Order: sequence, then C-alpha cells, then structure tokens
Amino acid sequence: MSSTAMGLRLDQVDLRYGGAPVLDGLTLDIRAGEILVLTGPSGCGKSTVLRALAGLLPPRSGRALADGDAITGPSRDRAMVFQDNALLPWRTVRSNIELALKLRGEPRATRRAQAERWIEEVGLTGFGDYLPKSLSGGMRQRVQLARGLAGAPRAVLMDEPCGALDTPTRMTMQRLLIQTWQTHPATVVFVTHDVDEALTLGDRVAVLGGTDRALHSLIAVPNPRGKDVDRSAERAEILAALNRSPRSAAA
Repeated sequence: MSSTAMGLRLDQVDLRYGGAPVLDGLTLDIRAGEILVLTGPSGCGKSTVLRALAGLLPPRSGRALADGDAITGPSRDRAMVFQDNALLPWRTVRSNIELALKLRGEPRATRRAQAERWIEEVGLTGFGDYLPKSLSGGMRQRVQLARGLAGAPRAVLMDEPCGALDTPTRMTMQRLLIQTWQTHPATVVFVTHDVDEALTLGDRVAVLGGTDRALHSLIAVPNPRGKDVDRSAERAEILAALNRSPRSAAA
C-alpha cells in the first residue's frame, strides 16, 4: 500500500438519499492515517457519508475533499468494504483479490504472488481456490478486507463490515483490521452501531444525528487500541449523545 495516507474533509455538505434530506451543513475533518469511527442511530446518515467520501454520492451543496481536492467520483485511492457479501461469486478468493491488483495496473506475472501474500496476511492460507459460497461469513469479510487493501488505497471506507458476524468472529476481525492497518497505514473511516467496537477501533468517534441533521459529537478515544484502558467516560458520553439524537427516516 501507499505509505501516504489521505486526509478527508466534508465541508458544509448537504447530503440527500432518495431525495430525502439526510445531513445538512455537515463539516467533518478526517486526519490522514487515523481510524475515525462513525456511529449514530439508524437512519442518521452514516452510510451516506461513506458514499460521499467514496465519490458515489455528490453533495447537493458543500464539498467533499480528499487531500484538499474535490471528490468528483470513485478513485482507487479510496476503497470501500461493505457489510454484505460484495465479492464476485464466480471468482475464487485469489481471483477476487487479483481483481483489485488488476485495476491498479499490476502485471499479470505479479498479481498471483501479491494475492497469495494477502491471503496469508488475512489468515486464509489454503483457501485461495475456494469460491465465496464455500466460505463462512467471517472468511468472506477477510477476503473483502484483503481485496480492498490489495489495491493500495490511501483511505479505506468500511460500512459495518462486522455487523453480521457473531461476537467471537467480530472480535477476530477487529484484531485483524488493527494489525493490517498498523502494517499498511491508511486512513480508515469505519461505520458501526456498536459503541464498544467504536471504542476498540477508533482514534476518534463521530456521533451523527444532531437536531440539525449534522454532527452531534466528536469524541477522542484515550490511548486508542491500547489494552486495559478505562474508557467508561467516553462510552457514557457516546451513549448520552445517542440517546439525545433524534431518529431520521433516511437510510
């Protein structure tokens, strides 16, 4: 991956989904190289923010920026990892990962070797020839992570990638994400409904869903990703913000 992570910014953006207003006048700076977690009640616009940062949803007004330049469409510098199974079902694990390398312009001769390294990195050695239907949900998420990161993005946008996993598998994926991020630095924007997951992963936690459909709170996490740290105060602050956030009908 690129050694230079990407700074992202939403500058007074007005975002709509299906014609309905979701976020109005949202300003949010995402520091290069940090893990920023987005949380908030259902319908507050978390996934909509990711779509704007990915270049899939242009703001009605305001600007979405990457390193100060306007985001005008998708870019291989910004990878998406989804909650649902976004793998190509007719491609093997290896072939799904190789696709990201192909789009990056890697020659055929080197794609397989790089894909094999990623397979090993996410703990799927021996599964390179498997189709997605033959894998568990947690294994498919590992492939998605490998495919997203193999394209050498400078920012990774993750839409509840652990949301459908059982608790032990979710914890394994969290550890894998942290280990991979430490080895291959990138800016990560991670959406979750789970407050404990937010505090486990994030440098900062942004709570969406304010009364003006904007940012409710931005909470710094003490000693991010450190072990045996008391984050009860931050947990209480996030829960209080969530309890005060009105729910929207938007996605």
